[in-house]
Amino acid sequence: MNIQCQKSDLLNSVNIVLKAVPAKSTMPILECLIIEASPLGIKLIANDMELGIETLVKGNIKEEGMVALNAKVFSEIVRRLPDNEVFISADENYLTTIICEKAKFSISGRSGEEFPSLPEIEKENPLILSQFSLKEIIRQTVFSISDNESNKIMTGELFDINKNELRVISLDGHRISIRKILLKEEYEERKVIIPGKTLNEISKILSGEQSSVVNIYFTEKHALFEFDNTVVVTRLIEGEYYRIDQMLSSDYETMVSINKAELLSCIERASLLIRETDKKPIIIRVSGNNFELNINTSIGSMKEDIDIVLEGKDIVIGFNPKFLLDALRVIDDETVDIYLINPKAPCFIRDKDESYIYLILPVNISAS
Repeated sequence: MNIQCQKSDLLNSVNIVLKAVPAKSTMPILECLIIEASPLGIKLIANDMELGIETLVKGNIKEEGMVALNAKVFSEIVRRLPDNEVFISADENYLTTIICEKAKFSISGRSGEEFPSLPEIEKENPLILSQFSLKEIIRQTVFSISDNESNKIMTGELFDINKNELRVISLDGHRISIRKILLKEEYEERKVIIPGKTLNEISKILSGEQSSVVNIYFTEKHALFEFDNTVVVTRLIEGEYYRIDQMLSSDYETMVSINKAELLSCIERASLLIRETDKKPIIIRVSGNNFELNINTSIGSMKEDIDIVLEGKDIVIGFNPKFLLDALRVIDDETVDIYLINPKAPCFIRDKDESYIYLILPVNISAS
């Protein structure tokens, strides 16, 4: 194998596939990335058996071939090369030479034949989204997946496709995040659970351009995301997702319209008094057109009032401030509507069209 490419192009592609390289594996080959030079171009490939990524590198092929290189070592070398043209060649024993200006590295490689190939997926009837939409959907929901591997379903997000509507749902037992968008065409109904880890990594690669699209293909066990010169294949999480519709209620006793930026800033200030080990709730007192936030910790206390528009009853309720902050930070509206029933029932932050819904469970407090 013998190829040449610009360092910047190579590094960009290396950074993309690194997201599918495990830190440690019982199969050492998985700690490698593949460089493959073929009539299809120069391809970098990585696969941790749950997530696989391949991407094309712009460059010239002098001799076709394939080599597996330790991903960590190779990526660190590329990162530190001068910003110029890079020449990479591998001999019949997979000894790989990397040359850039006056720097020359020789590192041991291995055959790429034993590397597990990405699953073959038929590319038919893709779900088509703009890169902007997919990146936004992930940003606005992925924070509320669970990191507890003992409940696999909660570590993923439900993609619920129903004709011309896509709902993306995540939950962790304390909150639910829902984003709904209208699609440009109708699709067959489908529900799949995509690992949150995969969505996080895809979000980092997406350009977020409104004019660029992502094609998403599904099989029974996998999803394939295709965009720009990159393909990401992920294993789906098996099982039935929670029936969240029965958890959603349009009933409320209290509805508060409040300036989002003011509320966000206020909770951020209150959070300065919370240690990581603390589980102190932020207490909200709604009375008339006043919204009072109160926090009392071992460090100190804080109270702040915000003007609101109130519909319904006064209420005193407590929340984990982090859950409120996570939701508010991803809402782009100037004003948010908060729907409350009683101090023990969840609150809902949602817009009129329900394009987003955030359900947050309250914390038990003494209202006195």
